[in-house]
Amino acid sequence: MLGRTGRSVGVVGLGCWQLGADWGEVGEDQALAVLAAAVDAGVTFLDTADVYGDGRSERLVGQLVAERGGTGPGGPLTVATKMGRRADPHVAEAYTLDAFRAWTDRSRQNLGVDTLDLVQLHCPPSAVLGTDATYEALDTLVDEGRVAAYGVSVETVAEALAAIARPHVASVQIILNVFRRKPLEQVLPAAAEAGVAIIARVPLASGLLSGKYDESTTFAADDHRTYNRHGEAFDVGETFSGVPYEVGVAAAREVAARAPAGATTAQTALRWIVDQPGVTTVIPGARTGEQARANAAAADLAPLDAGTLDALRAVYDERVREHVHGRW
Repeated sequence: MLGRTGRSVGVVGLGCWQLGADWGEVGEDQALAVLAAAVDAGVTFLDTADVYGDGRSERLVGQLVAERGGTGPGGPLTVATKMGRRADPHVAEAYTLDAFRAWTDRSRQNLGVDTLDLVQLHCPPSAVLGTDATYEALDTLVDEGRVAAYGVSVETVAEALAAIARPHVASVQIILNVFRRKPLEQVLPAAAEAGVAIIARVPLASGLLSGKYDESTTFAADDHRTYNRHGEAFDVGETFSGVPYEVGVAAAREVAARAPAGATTAQTALRWIVDQPGVTTVIPGARTGEQARANAAAADLAPLDAGTLDALRAVYDERVREHVHGRW
């Protein structure tokens, strides 16, 4: 159940950032093929944002949704989008009701819907999440029928906890993966107690946990894995989960060595997230239909056994924790 929305969604969804921009070139036909493959494989939750390709991702998702029966209470799919990163400068003062109306109107047009299923504040300045006026404005969007429900996408545990404490927040989207475990300590229990959905993003640590990269792998110039390794464009935690690349490659090899028989490294990493109490859905991206189908299949794997869980914990404690645990 997607928190306070009352909507049921699959435990593996699809993240659609890469269909807009910042992951190298993805052609329109390729993007639509990814969306179709994911839905055909049973995915019912699609996550996008108004800034992914300046609306391109939303428009592609909207095209797929129109072909597949729509969203809303009677539709087979649930689409979450995000707003706030269009603000320039990106400051707390930009998060006003008038801006919310303009941003959601644009997303409604891009997606081809009257009411957005779920809109999330897109990693806003921390002050936004502590301001009563923010939630009053979001409640107004619901009252006006622009959105059915709202949530937040955050960088830190503290931001997540601030949002969970608000009575009408339906969901919290946060980085959670084998290399980013801090949300397990407080965020997931608090969300479960409050009835707030947890949407796990960056589940494969920007592809590190696919097990396909090594020290010599390079990425396109327009791929954030090239230009944001040190947080040059946005929070460094969004790229490789904030793990230094060489550290992550070495740790990912150890994760790969512990994948259960018949499961890929990526599927193992996704299954770990699905197994965490309180997780509602996980949103891996995909650049091909094959990747989308493989990711969706992680939902059908058996839960990881205790030995595998202990081994994955050791990889984190010994290689990764010092780089990320105290930062977010």
